[in-house]
Amino acid sequence: MYAGANTPKLKLMRLNLTMQRLCHDRAPRVLLGATFFWSAITEIHADPPVHDYPTHARVEYVSECVTTHGNKLATSYQCSCAIDRIADRLSYDDFVEASTFARYSGLPGEGGAIFRDSEQAQSLAKLYRKVEADALHACGVQS
Repeated sequence: MYAGANTPKLKLMRLNLTMQRLCHDRAPRVLLGATFFWSAITEIHADPPVHDYPTHARVEYVSECVTTHGNKLATSYQCSCAIDRIADRLSYDDFVEASTFARYSGLPGEGGAIFRDSEQAQSLAKLYRKVEADALHACGVQS
């Protein structure tokens, strides 16, 4: 051992190192507790989605929406908002059916007749266009 190993300065340094170790030992436990507490609060207060759409359907909608409305990053957030609002109003099955009729209602010829001529086709296409327009407007998507 070297001279001065038990000096007050060295003892203070050891005390500081001990205090740091104690603080660092508690940090993971405190962080874990805070994380658990936060997740418990958000689980209680989070509103569940009205209708749960598959991820691929949401991604497909947002991708088409962004392409249609300007290809900007901000538009992706707005289009995500729009599909969430649509999901609040239509079940996934209704969304698929109504969006299909709306998309193909302009198809010419006999093949397109099923999507445009029946009263059901016209009402579903109209419903989808209204719900989508309301959602896009509420989320600030510029037409």
